[in-house]
Amino acid sequence: MWSFLVCVHLTIMQEIILLHGALGAAEQLNPIKEKLANQFVVFSFNFEGHGGQPITRPYSIENFAENLSNFIRENNIQQPNIFGYSMGGYVALYHAYTYPNQLNKIITLGTKFNWTKASAESEIKFLDAEKIEAKVPAFAKSLSELHGAENWKSVLKHTTELMLNLGDAPSLLDKHYVSITNKCYLCLGEQDQMVTETETKHVANLIPSANLYLLPNTPHPIDKINVNLVVQKIQDILS
Repeated sequence: MWSFLVCVHLTIMQEIILLHGALGAAEQLNPIKEKLANQFVVFSFNFEGHGGQPITRPYSIENFAENLSNFIRENNIQQPNIFGYSMGGYVALYHAYTYPNQLNKIITLGTKFNWTKASAESEIKFLDAEKIEAKVPAFAKSLSELHGAENWKSVLKHTTELMLNLGDAPSLLDKHYVSITNKCYLCLGEQDQMVTETETKHVANLIPSANLYLLPNTPHPIDKINVNLVVQKIQDILS
């Protein structure tokens, strides 16, 4: 009888997939994953070429959305909710546009929407491997631990190319956002130095069913966020 009740409980728990950001890996989201595990069935995975996986083709939002679609199919997940950090949020919204009706609610945090040549050039200034090794060795060590000593510089190179490509031709345009039918919750830290409230509000106004939330005392880097605050926001949205 007890095992039956447990099975019934599990079947009604909502499912959520956590998507990491650029230069990131699934393990960075483990603190969030662990705190959500009592209330949700939580999944996470590495986009191709991240987390020590080999890089077999160029990075692109389109390929990462394909990764998400494959993960959903392979794990037989039915209309999961999505929490996408930074680039992960952009992938989730592109996925919602490209694969209608496959996702449920979408929550983003610190996602950059305003991709132009100028913004891309600004972003890639921080992706020079030699400068990172010389000036911020702790960051170099972190990237090496996330992606492997032999891979992290390639991850930087491919991420640079991804951002430049987005600057030339964003994967999502205004005409795409207006066709997204999912309920979307765009979260932005008030101390985020990479993403502006203006660009986030612009996209929130375009998506027919979207809300904008500003999180107090929250910077952009995932390792500096208040995990409890973010988890509480996710729980409030999905309750």
